[in-house]
Amino acid sequence: MERFETQVFNLIEEKQEVSLNQLKKELLSRNIEVDDSKLREAINLLENLGAVGERKIGNMEVFYSLQSSNFPNKILIVEDEPKINELMAISVGKGFKILQSYNGREAMETIRREKPDLVILDLMLPEKDGLDICNTIRHDPELKNIKVIVVSALDATSHRLKSLERGADYYIKKPFDPYELRTLVNIFLRKKGKKFDPLVDLPDEERISIELENALQEDFQILTISLNNLKDYEKKFGEKEAMIVIRLLSQLLQDETKKSLKSGFIGYLKNMQFIIAGKKDEVAQTLEGLKKEFEAVLPFIYQEKGYLPIETELTTLFEAEKIPKLELSIKEVPKEELLSRRKEILKEKTFKDVGSYSYEELQKLLGEGVDVVITRGPNGVQITVSKEKKEEKKEENKK
Repeated sequence: MERFETQVFNLIEEKQEVSLNQLKKELLSRNIEVDDSKLREAINLLENLGAVGERKIGNMEVFYSLQSSNFPNKILIVEDEPKINELMAISVGKGFKILQSYNGREAMETIRREKPDLVILDLMLPEKDGLDICNTIRHDPELKNIKVIVVSALDATSHRLKSLERGADYYIKKPFDPYELRTLVNIFLRKKGKKFDPLVDLPDEERISIELENALQEDFQILTISLNNLKDYEKKFGEKEAMIVIRLLSQLLQDETKKSLKSGFIGYLKNMQFIIAGKKDEVAQTLEGLKKEFEAVLPFIYQEKGYLPIETELTTLFEAEKIPKLELSIKEVPKEELLSRRKEILKEKTFKDVGSYSYEELQKLLGEGVDVVITRGPNGVQITVSKEKKEEKKEENKK
């Protein structure tokens, strides 16, 4: 009989990326007894061996199958402060060829000469700034496939967006978490299977299905997040620009989730829509932070398109220029309605298919949702149904 560690490794290897709950479900479906402490020991062993990488997305742990190489990947660290540069080198860990630069001009020369696999990039640099370096990498045919992780102390509200606009793969605010940096580097460079994109590599249909089933067993609030008028924005500025906004929203959501969501999960659906589930107070705090951050960055989104000085009122811009107004749309999915729709869907499924939904079935499960507003009062942050929706509901009940 195979050792438990081997069984866990084979399953992660087969799936290539799998959440903790998904891993448990798969093990049980193969009649393998699951003990939480034993499973954690097995995963820790596989991580120490460099066979598996782990990333936390909110409260969800996701494991990736990693490949080894006879030729170590090159990583260039571009940071003008020597102590921070060295800390980054230590954080990345062993098994890579580490190159270090302390100013932008020198960094660009090293990038052209060495063609590293990944660049860890500060923005505020002597001689040539990080945004210029990022932009140069993305527009040079010989360099465009280099991964770029920006690590910066500059104001994240505008510089996170500017970094993504110029092609950064991820943005980390200083002071940075060494474990997060190491995790991202490992998965970027060594993940097996499809290309890793941390900004949209949130739970897909299979993982969302399992997490949603678990959420229904808890006292969790379930909501969807999208952007009003994104299709009009895409028509005006193009699909690539619309995806930059979605990637930005994803990064904002992940950052806020790290702060506030201690239970539950977040996920990304194909139709540029996110899902969040968790305890009411944690979800409320996460969404309040998301709303605040998105509203703060919104003027910069339009400024990047050359439409207004930052002081101009956005309302004036929308009225005068007929620019699509991007607005955060947050909708609650009432649990009783979700359970009712789930019951209908399960009529067509066998017992073993419970908790396994297609994209179309997930759309049906989540439905239209109910518009909500985020407010802060004496009792803290609260999520309440908007007044307009309450009135609509009253009218429906009269009929």
